[in-house]
Amino acid sequence: MNVKQYLDSTYLKTASQAGLTEAENKVVVKDAIAEAIQEGFKLIMIRPEFVILAKEMILKANSTLLVGTVIDFPEGKSSIEVKIKEANDAIENGADDLDFVCNYEAFKKGDAALLKQEILFGTQIGLAHNKTVKWIIEVAALTDKEIIQLSTLIKNVVMSSFKEEDYSSVFVKSSTGFFKTEDGAPNGATIPTIIMMLENASPLQIKAAGGVRSYDDALEMIRLGVKRIGTSAAKSIASGQNTPNQY
Repeated sequence: MNVKQYLDSTYLKTASQAGLTEAENKVVVKDAIAEAIQEGFKLIMIRPEFVILAKEMILKANSTLLVGTVIDFPEGKSSIEVKIKEANDAIENGADDLDFVCNYEAFKKGDAALLKQEILFGTQIGLAHNKTVKWIIEVAALTDKEIIQLSTLIKNVVMSSFKEEDYSSVFVKSSTGFFKTEDGAPNGATIPTIIMMLENASPLQIKAAGGVRSYDDALEMIRLGVKRIGTSAAKSIASGQNTPNQY
């Protein structure tokens, strides 16, 4: 099995989060892009301001590596207008995948109508430009019931508004990797949460992000039916190592 083609190699820290200067952080980003090109991963997932840099490096290397970026990251609380503006900018800069953070706090408060609208508009703009769209639901912030409900809501919006041939370009994604949990609880993909997502979002695809720390973890997710895995330890996973995944 070519695990590398499931891996979205990820680096999403700001300079301040990484404890680096802006120049130092850009070097880390460039190294991550170069590694993803060299290793033949599916995609490099980076912050919006680095999309143009990644596309330039990929073109120079004559690589097929895809570039993904995050929209309204990491809290997802911005207006639909802000989300669409960020998505338009990312598309203009050449991003292949748009990973939107759902306004999960609004959903938890009962505003399903807002979620339906942002999912509809965000998916529309992505598909209209032949992009892959992923909706991050932040499983660690949700109860099991809410994971099921939100996965189902996304599926229903997509199935009622788009063609069947579009379904493979829309994902439900587990986590940002940045949500702060209490008492060391998992903040990303776990087997139970991924199973709930698979059972309730199908026929949409699932991306497991956060908490996939080893080759064995990745294989288990793939066996369950996950089509993409977001990780900052892609090289370690691909080489069969057990390395902590630190976003």
